[in-house]
This record gives sequence, C-alpha cells and structure tokens, in this order.
Amino acid sequence: MFDALAERLEGAWKKLRGQDRITQDNIQDALREVRRALLEADVNLQVVKEFVAQVSERAQGSEVVSGVRPDQQFIKIVYDELVKVMGDTNVPLAQATTAPTVILMAGLQGTGKTTAAAKLALHLRKQERSAMLVATDVYRPAAIDQLVTLGKQVEVPVFELGRDANPVDIARQGVERARAEGIDTVIVDTAGRLQIDPAMMEELAQIKKAVQPHDTLLVVDAMTGQEAANLTRAFHDQIGITGAILTKLDGDTRGGAALSVRQISGAPIKFVGVGEKVEALQPFYPERMASRILGMGDVLTLVEKAQEEIDLADAEKMQEKILAAQFDFTDFLKQTRLLKNMGSLGGILKMIPGMNKISDEQLAQGETQLKRCEAMINSMTSEERRNPDLLAKSPARRNRIARGSGYDAQDVNKLVSDFQRMRNMMQQMGQGRFPGMPGMGGVPGMGQMGPGAGGKKKSGKGKKKGKKGFGELL
Repeated sequence: MFDALAERLEGAWKKLRGQDRITQDNIQDALREVRRALLEADVNLQVVKEFVAQVSERAQGSEVVSGVRPDQQFIKIVYDELVKVMGDTNVPLAQATTAPTVILMAGLQGTGKTTAAAKLALHLRKQERSAMLVATDVYRPAAIDQLVTLGKQVEVPVFELGRDANPVDIARQGVERARAEGIDTVIVDTAGRLQIDPAMMEELAQIKKAVQPHDTLLVVDAMTGQEAANLTRAFHDQIGITGAILTKLDGDTRGGAALSVRQISGAPIKFVGVGEKVEALQPFYPERMASRILGMGDVLTLVEKAQEEIDLADAEKMQEKILAAQFDFTDFLKQTRLLKNMGSLGGILKMIPGMNKISDEQLAQGETQLKRCEAMINSMTSEERRNPDLLAKSPARRNRIARGSGYDAQDVNKLVSDFQRMRNMMQQMGQGRFPGMPGMGGVPGMGQMGPGAGGKKKSGKGKKKGKKGFGELL
C-alpha cells in the first residue's frame, strides 16, 4: 500500500533540492506534485484542496532552520499535515465503566465485516479482555456458520439463535448472556447489504436502540478509495457511528480512503485490516501511517508485532547461542517461521526505514529464497541441523540433502558456506566488532551473507543461475 503515493511524493521533494530556502515561486512545482500524487491516490478532491492550501500556507510562513534543507523542511510540513488530516492521535476502542462494553459492527456486504469482528475479538483477548461475538446476520447464507468458525479459531464464544430469529432479539439476548457470564466486551455482527437501503438502516437503528452500544464501528473496504469516506459519512448521518475499520489496506489500494475518512465523515479510523489472517488487525495511528506514506517506515508497529511473537526467554537463549557461535539451522528455521507469523516479508521490510525502495520483484526473490532455504534445511537430519560443521566437512551429506530437496549440490554448498559466514559475522557483531570495517577483522563477502543465495531447482531447462539471494537483497 502507498507505494505509488510515496514514489510520487518523492518527486515533490526533488523540486526543492538544491534550493537555499522555500519561497512562493519555488514551492509551486512541489505543491503541484503533492496535489497530483494525492489525486492519483484517490484522495477526496475536497481533502486534497484543503491539504495543499494548508501545506502552502505553512511552508511559506515557516522559518528557516539552520542546518535543515528546504526539501527536508517541506517533508516535515507534509508529514504534520498528513497526521492532522488523519486525526492527530489514535482513538482507542471504547471501554464501559460497567461491563459489558458493547461494540456494534456495521457495513456493506463484502467489506470483510464478519472477519473484522473476529479479528477485533482476538485483539481484545490479547489485551486480556474477554469477548463474545453475537451473530445477527440471518440473511446471508452461512454468515452465522462463518462467525462460529472464526469464533472457534480465535477461542471466543459466539451467541446465535439461528436464521429464523429476529436480529434485534438476537442482539438483545446476546448482550444479556454476556452480562450474565461476566464477559467484558460484546461484539455484535450485523447484516451487510449490497448497497445502503432504508430497510438496512432501519434494522441497524433498531439493533442500536436495543443494545445501546458504546462503540458503533463501520467496516469499510479501503479498495473503494474516496468512496469509503462518502460511505462513512452516509452511515454517520443516518445511524451515528463512532469510528471506522479500514479493511484490505494490504491489497492493491492507493491509500485514498485512509486520508479521506476522518476529514469527510468526522469519524476516526480506529483499526486497519492488513491481511487475511485473524491476527492481521492493527490499531490506527495517524503518525505511523503518515510515516509509511512518506516511505519512512514504521518501527513502532514492527516492534509491537515482534513483541507479540517473541518469547523473552527464547530471545535470551538465542542471544547466548549467537555470541557463542552456536546458532544452527534449527534456529534459522525457527526465525524464518517467526518472520512468517509476523506477516508478509514485504509488509515487514517496508516498516524498516530506508527499505521502501525494495521492488516487488526483489521481495518476490526474497520470499523464493526463504522457501529454497527451508526446503534444503528440511532435508537435513536433526543432527545436521544442530551441527552445521558436519555438512561443511562432508560432501556426501550435502549431496544427499540436494537430492532430497530437489536442488543442486552447489546450492547446498552455498547454503552451508553462507550460513557459516553469517554465523561468524553474528558472533563478531555480538561482541562489539563490526565485520568488513578496516582493522576490525573483516569477513569477506559480507554483501552475500544470506544463506543459500543463488542456485536453481532441478526442474525445467534453461533456468538462469546466479539469482540474487535473500541477503543480497538487503
């Protein structure tokens, strides 16, 4: 997401490079690039006009800061305005003083509303808040079954009365059941429609009146661009919503919805869906999103993702193994699977500052390389994984692994040699030495430290060898 927008905005910064200061004349080209970038990202026209006007006013009125280039100063102004447009700060989920907190989920059909309800329940569980899902969508075939299945997946109970019951009665009884069982938060999943219609709005209004929700969240598909903001405003005017959840923000979306919803509808974005997995729901932080849009990464979200997956005791053991040069193939496999649990390789790398320049092709090569390494490691015995030196000393073992994994012997040779080099480098860095620097015990070939770079699988003819390895991509 936002790749095209970030690329176009970079064109705006270039217009100011080499300038001594920001002036009314030299800023016009940069503002024109910003306007074009936002429109191409499907940001609402009204939002674009107001945004560019605010940036222009602030830029021309800003004082020149010693040591800061005009383009850097302009980026800071754009960043501040992006944060302002998206809502300044994170708006947390409501929490009632007396349980249960009631969350009402609304939205059109196909926006991922039911899945978003389950994701939200899992998010609450991670915060040690008990949750219950209530299935009131009696119209869409298998909607109740879908919620029940998702409830089992996230280990959250689902209250349902079948397809013959009245949705308002289901919602009311669900909240009563949650109150009786001491549940902290009730999430009511309502029926979606293909379009906004009076019957849908009337039913939503009756359910809302019956359960008196503390939060009414509209689930919006980010792929709809600026129309997402108009939809949010329509629901807000007729029903009264307290926030929005943007789904499918990891897809081929241009980002216009994230920049338009708050400004047009007045409702804050509270969460964003960034994948199909039930774990792929993130609280919406305007400052972090602005950082991603400008290609600056999102280290805080990356750290939070890592904290969810990493066990501190395991991390300490891993650190000891690295310092003692005992990091083995089992550890490597464990780390790659940990990476997968955190999300896609591309999604994670682009949270790291400076990594926004990595192309989709390079990311695809990186994903392929990880799979290649995993296939070869899976063909090793437990003893070989624990003791990579065995493979370094035995061509016969390497040949057997090549046959078992479907790759050439030279691929396995490279995996082993690169792994040994990486292990030595990690040990030196852990001891405060930096390989490759003059007088610091440099390790040759550090640019190819990724295990298993290059090679091909034994299938098909004429495939090129020498493809970039995962380490080379970084």
